[in-house]
Amino acid sequence: MKEQQEPVVLPKEMPILPVKGVVVFPFLVVPLIITENSHIRLIDEALMQGKTVGLFNTRDADIVNPGFDDIYWSGIAGNILKMLRFPDGSVRFLVQGLSRIRIKRPLSSDPYLMAAIDAVDETYSPSVKNEALHRNLMDQLKQLIELAPYLSEEFYVSALNQDTPGQLTDLVASNMNLSIEEKQKFVAEPNVQKRMEKLIYHINREKEVLELSKKIQSDAAQELGKMQREYILREQIKAIQKELGDDAARPEIVELKERIEESGMPEQARKVTDKELERLIEMNPSSAEYTVSRTFLDWLVSVPWAKSTDDILDVKKARKILDKDHYDLDKVKERIIEFLAVRRLKPDMKGPILCFVGPPGVGKTSLGRSIARAMGREFYRLSLGGVRDEAEIRGHRRTYIGAMPGRIIQGLKRVGSNNPVFMLDEIDKLGTDFRGDPSSALLEVLDPEQNHAFSDHYLEVDFDLSRVMFITTANMLDPIPAVLRDRMEVIRIPGYTDLEKAQIAKRHLLPKQMDNHGLKNSHLAIRQDAVKSIINDYTRESGLRNLERELANLCRKVAAKVAGGSRKKYIIAGKDLSRYLGPTRFTSDTKFSKDRIGEVAGLAWTAFGGEVLKVEVTAMPGKKSLLLTGHLGDVMKESMQAALSYVRSISHLLKVPPKFFEEHELHIHVPSGATPKDGPSAGVVMAVALASVATCRPVKDKLAMTGEITLRGQVLPIGGLKEKLLAAYRYGIKTIILPEDNRKDLFDIPPELKKALKFKFVEDAYDVIKLSLEPESKNK
Repeated sequence: MKEQQEPVVLPKEMPILPVKGVVVFPFLVVPLIITENSHIRLIDEALMQGKTVGLFNTRDADIVNPGFDDIYWSGIAGNILKMLRFPDGSVRFLVQGLSRIRIKRPLSSDPYLMAAIDAVDETYSPSVKNEALHRNLMDQLKQLIELAPYLSEEFYVSALNQDTPGQLTDLVASNMNLSIEEKQKFVAEPNVQKRMEKLIYHINREKEVLELSKKIQSDAAQELGKMQREYILREQIKAIQKELGDDAARPEIVELKERIEESGMPEQARKVTDKELERLIEMNPSSAEYTVSRTFLDWLVSVPWAKSTDDILDVKKARKILDKDHYDLDKVKERIIEFLAVRRLKPDMKGPILCFVGPPGVGKTSLGRSIARAMGREFYRLSLGGVRDEAEIRGHRRTYIGAMPGRIIQGLKRVGSNNPVFMLDEIDKLGTDFRGDPSSALLEVLDPEQNHAFSDHYLEVDFDLSRVMFITTANMLDPIPAVLRDRMEVIRIPGYTDLEKAQIAKRHLLPKQMDNHGLKNSHLAIRQDAVKSIINDYTRESGLRNLERELANLCRKVAAKVAGGSRKKYIIAGKDLSRYLGPTRFTSDTKFSKDRIGEVAGLAWTAFGGEVLKVEVTAMPGKKSLLLTGHLGDVMKESMQAALSYVRSISHLLKVPPKFFEEHELHIHVPSGATPKDGPSAGVVMAVALASVATCRPVKDKLAMTGEITLRGQVLPIGGLKEKLLAAYRYGIKTIILPEDNRKDLFDIPPELKKALKFKFVEDAYDVIKLSLEPESKNK
């Protein structure tokens, strides 16, 4: 190895030429091109006067007239060997690097940069380590030349002929595929040992890149597992696509970009979508991750971010549509008309959260469709019965195989609108298990203060549900959690009266069933008395499902005859029903014994409507005891015990011997023993039945009652009044005894019921007993 050469003697001041895009090293000849006038003047004067020029790289190649702040202060002193001028005004020249220099201080900037400079001497001391570095460098360089297409065998011969390790490092660094910043670090480093260490690192890295590139070319079908290899592959793909100008030219990518632009999604969702699209472009279409990413993007662009329907704000037209589709239900219709009226005055009003509560078959679900039609909105129904997984509402996270958004987002995508009428059917049938609590997930959906930023686990971006009109349905309110119930506006839809059922059958059910069975008015006519008979004798319900089922039965019977060739028009009257539907299934009167002692008709509320409940009491000789049967709940049992205590306390008013209760065993039974029964509203019924047995006075005919009783005999109000009165009306009851506090509730009772029933209001249980039992003289 030869010793270091003597350093070149340089002037203390020299002109500075900013260099762009190429790095000049000592003892190497490099061609340069300049276009700026000040730089051309500098070269002219330096060539004519034989001056040495300072060559310093710019920090940013885009700067037009760089100053001292725009260049690195470590550079190379060089001599200009040859210069050529071109017609476009540019100058090309050859420059040879002499040695490393550093700017000491700037002197001037006009007409070109001048600076005081310091020469930078290389530091190198022969040692075993430096000898080892030199040999290793040559070995690594030889291996690199075998792999790199841009390095020839002549270059290796030139490297072998370098006089010093410093010149060797400069030669190799200038010819390697390094960035301007990396090469500048070699210029600024005077320590030869450190330059060799850096160069060996870069050679090893370049070898790894080239070896990997060779493997990719030879075995493209084999998947590369390591992250570094994947990174290099992606970078190569990027570079190729960038050069070709078709990085996103695949038809599906173009289609996705168009759909993203048309979706009108908010800024947050747009950022997520654009980022995912960039990932998709870089992926191999045959990879499994590609399908997952593509599906995610399909969901993002398919959700109706900005698509909505225009509301029909014509109140009269909406009312006409509601009246056409449904008979009665004035409260619900009035609430919808109020909402449309407010929307007309305040277009940005949030959608209401309504909850329709009522027995089966009263039209809760069909009412939702009618509301959507009246408002000009899309309609979507989601059945919540038996739903136990929270992910059904919020969706699954994308980490799971087969993940999808929740049913809320799916429904909005299906209808293609962000302001539909969204019906959550059977919300009282929600379940809970180890997979979560769906009712808790609905808290955000059904809260107008929160649902403007609903986050689905799959999409993980906020979606505005405030424009959606949510309608929930339930048979009972009790199973619905209180916090969820509090978020909804409850509208009760009780059962229908016989008159309402007859009108609905005439206007809606019968025409629908005749159309379903291919019948015309020339084939079938059902008289009004037949409809009424079906309602009273063949169905006994709060809703209309069984009534529609029996009408369908009639239509099938007639359709069979018409299809058989009959041309007769069948007119069905009440007396003809037994031939089509069989014997009657219900009677209008409740069945009581002839003497009616200890037998009282009570009124009960169930999830399926009101019911008439018969209570029986009998007294048997024996020791004092109370036997309760009939599948009774704890609350009802306690109510019976309270009623017995009250009757015993007023035995002197009833003229009952004191020993009667001591010498008799009392048995209270509520028939239909297979049906569970509970609640306190039968308290007055128990008291009257016990008083009837104790006094041997029968209960008045066609009389029913309801009310909770206290130990002091006070009659407390009850709920479900309309349903109970409907049941009494169906069973032929004529007189109803009610708590005084329920008088105000008659405001919502249909006029038909008020006319058919006689009401007596009481505050004390003793008054109930006096009104219910026959006089003593009559009994005698």
